[in-house]
Amino acid sequence: MAWIFGVFLLLTAYLLGSIPTGYLTTKAVKGIDIREHGSGNTGATNVLRVVGKKAAASVLVVDLLKGVSAVLLTQWILTIAYANFPTFLETVPWWMTIAGLLAIVGHSRSVWLNWTGGKSAATGLGVLLSLSWPVGLGVAGIFALTLTVFRIVSLGSIMAALASVVLMLALHQPLPYILLAIAGSFYVILRHRTNIQRLMAGTEPRLGSQSSS
Repeated sequence: MAWIFGVFLLLTAYLLGSIPTGYLTTKAVKGIDIREHGSGNTGATNVLRVVGKKAAASVLVVDLLKGVSAVLLTQWILTIAYANFPTFLETVPWWMTIAGLLAIVGHSRSVWLNWTGGKSAATGLGVLLSLSWPVGLGVAGIFALTLTVFRIVSLGSIMAALASVVLMLALHQPLPYILLAIAGSFYVILRHRTNIQRLMAGTEPRLGSQSSS
């Protein structure tokens, strides 16, 4: 029964991650499908270029909260439901990390958008903040620093993803969290593979340009 309940929570985590924030926001504000404009993804960066700062800020915050809620909801419910079962409680960190990973996948492969979506950077940051806030803040700092220096959002996301692994190891976080950082960073970087090609070619647009990203 415990495992069935856990799987149900993991499905919930995926569905939370798959909420198409960028799509819904641009539909409400401009009546357009964000996937048909700019880079074609539903993340905050594309919303910024296509719609504007206010809409992008809303998308960023909600996408971040999707990651936070997926992890903390799983932790909270399992901890309460199985408070009297110490053996199962020992597995809760693993359930939390899997829930976080599914939220990240859900954001980029949304069931509501025919398995399309964003690049999972913001949702991934939310997951990190809920698992280990020092790591999450460190990753946010690396992103902000990279963006300030180079003004390239994709480069900031890639550097932040790599930093998550380093910080998890440096701060001696639990094994499930470290494995989540490795898997999550690999996935986020994989989602940025076209950006990496443009970075290597020197054609990746900088923040404020009208090019797609």
